[in-house]
Amino acid sequence: MFHNEQIHRTAREQSAADMGCSADDFLKSESVVTDFCLGKKARVYYQEPIACHFVSYGSNVVAAAKPDVKEIAAEYVKRYDHYHLFETPNCLWLNEKLARFGQKVCFMAYYFLPDVRKLTRLDCRYETRLLHPKDFEPLYTKAWRNALCADRKELDVLGVGAYDGGRLIGLAGCSADCETMWQIGVDVLPEYRRQGVASALTSRLAVEVLAHGKVPFYCCAWSNIPSARNAVKSGFLPAWAEMTVKPADFVEKANAVDGERKTG
Repeated sequence: MFHNEQIHRTAREQSAADMGCSADDFLKSESVVTDFCLGKKARVYYQEPIACHFVSYGSNVVAAAKPDVKEIAAEYVKRYDHYHLFETPNCLWLNEKLARFGQKVCFMAYYFLPDVRKLTRLDCRYETRLLHPKDFEPLYTKAWRNALCADRKELDVLGVGAYDGGRLIGLAGCSADCETMWQIGVDVLPEYRRQGVASALTSRLAVEVLAHGKVPFYCCAWSNIPSARNAVKSGFLPAWAEMTVKPADFVEKANAVDGERKTG
């Protein structure tokens, strides 16, 4: 059975593998700047090119950067308190400095981990069923794009569906994004929201993931208040934040596409 310190240590170790630093770097009182190295065991959704990656577990910020922007990253973490490094005015300063290297701030996200003291299987008024990969094939549609990832179907390993009669009205799915941690995403049809469906699905799936010997984690954008509330109601607490710098043309292409990413 996992306890909270194991869960948080696993997450820190994974973040270290994602960017090429030490897991202990996230516990230091001073921010750390290091060389970026996308490890072989990094989460699958991290794709080069990445110029710089910032991660905070609350004590500091670890900035892993490629050589051409490492000096800028070092100046950035020295210029502002670590808890201000993900705020828009300061990010704009960073963007301006990165412009001459053809780079921009891209992804920003808020991550949650389960609190085993609070996590319990919640109920809703609808029937819920445990689902497996063989059940997912007809579900790769826009309605379930947060719960499942059509681009990485082979990683969707477990799910929980909510049914009104025979109709699927809510779905939580998890993807094996790395060896030790599975990411949970959830969708509920608009007419069935605010009825406790999302938290029932998320909490049950989190319990199932832990039973499989993996650490569940949950991600949402800063401004996705309903999603953040669902995380907390389901037994999760804020754990870490990330910000990724990528080439400007990648950012421009992303802005031109109407789509959502499971990690942000």
